[in-house]
Amino acid sequence: MNQLLAARALMGASLAFHIVYATIGIGLPLMLMIAEGLALRTGDGEWHDLARLWIRPAGVLFAIGAVSGTILSFELGLLWPQFMAFSGPLIGIAFSMEGFAFFTEAIFLALYIYGERRLSRRALFLCTIPLTLASAISAVFVISANGWMNTPTGFTMVGGVVRDLSPLNAFFNPAWRHEAVHGTLAAYVATAFAVAGLYALAELRGAGFAHPRQALLISLGVATFSLPLMLVSGDWAASAVAKHQEPKLAAMEAHFRTQAAAALVVGGWPDPATGTVTWGIAIPKLLSILAKDDPNAVVKGLDAFPADRVPDPRLVHPLFDLMVGSFFIMALALARCWWVTWRRRGEPLKSGTLLLIALAAPFGLLALESGWMVTEFGRQPWVVQGYLRTSQGVTPNSGVFLVFVAFLLVYLALTLGILRLLLQPKGREGEP
Repeated sequence: MNQLLAARALMGASLAFHIVYATIGIGLPLMLMIAEGLALRTGDGEWHDLARLWIRPAGVLFAIGAVSGTILSFELGLLWPQFMAFSGPLIGIAFSMEGFAFFTEAIFLALYIYGERRLSRRALFLCTIPLTLASAISAVFVISANGWMNTPTGFTMVGGVVRDLSPLNAFFNPAWRHEAVHGTLAAYVATAFAVAGLYALAELRGAGFAHPRQALLISLGVATFSLPLMLVSGDWAASAVAKHQEPKLAAMEAHFRTQAAAALVVGGWPDPATGTVTWGIAIPKLLSILAKDDPNAVVKGLDAFPADRVPDPRLVHPLFDLMVGSFFIMALALARCWWVTWRRRGEPLKSGTLLLIALAAPFGLLALESGWMVTEFGRQPWVVQGYLRTSQGVTPNSGVFLVFVAFLLVYLALTLGILRLLLQPKGREGEP
């Protein structure tokens, strides 16, 4: 494995694990806030008891997310020194502000965890509000830095030298709005489905967690609210990609040739050598409609750009299809769940519906991971779109592959340990 590939693999593996921890760290506070709010509104203590059961995984994942995020900050400096030299003055403010949001989140999480016997129920609920907001804002700041890598602004390049720096303009780059909204909604959806799937699976096994009805109601409610909004924000993001990153759009859609009335290809395996997609299903004119709002519009294909400046559709297209397909799987599961609930008012969910929820549960995180990979692979060969190639930003030092193997083993062991800790069933009401 060469130096560039090893550095990308190490950074990618670290991010892939961190995204899971960070995602649940964003989504779970929202569910805590809803549970505490329902406890206050209804006077039913079971909602509060449920929130207290969720606080252990919230605390554990917050701590692991903080550690894995710290590792990533070191990797940025050690693996990508040229990238940091180029971008540090521009995106450093986003990471600095993320630190303030992180500490705010930590403060109110600590108050919520240790305030059970010292704070009123109302005060505990009020603690969950800044906790929820700070976790989402923290993600927004980090996503802004990624958005800048896709649509760099806030500087001018004169003779290969970066001048006229404006960190504020860099922060409010063209990609950060849709990436931040779509990423935050995806975190809510992924967390909600993960929680719903765990409770559904536990009920199927007959060794369930306490308060399953309340847990499923909150998690499926959050998913139902967030999933349609994620579809809208995804369309917004795709339109922005069509405007600002045309090679990425062409790779996402395996669109090899520039043409009017472009078809949308669903599935299939792209072959760059022949410029064809095997086993793909082409829907006439749909790509032109989605990208340009015109069924006869011209959409640039990969042939419109230099061969050394386009991403590999064999990576981007299948991952994009996985992301979109995951959405429809979750939507079908939700529709079936609420239809059954409406038909059988007041009855607990049957095994068939619980099994459907459990099977759909992983697709929230799969959609999140594949969407992130589409964003990153779709920008290649650039680490800063149009200005700095990934090969130019990597460290010249050797030995990265051994570090990659060591970190991968550590992350796997850590994840298995967390799963073993968090998936131990809690007793039902009245049990120890």
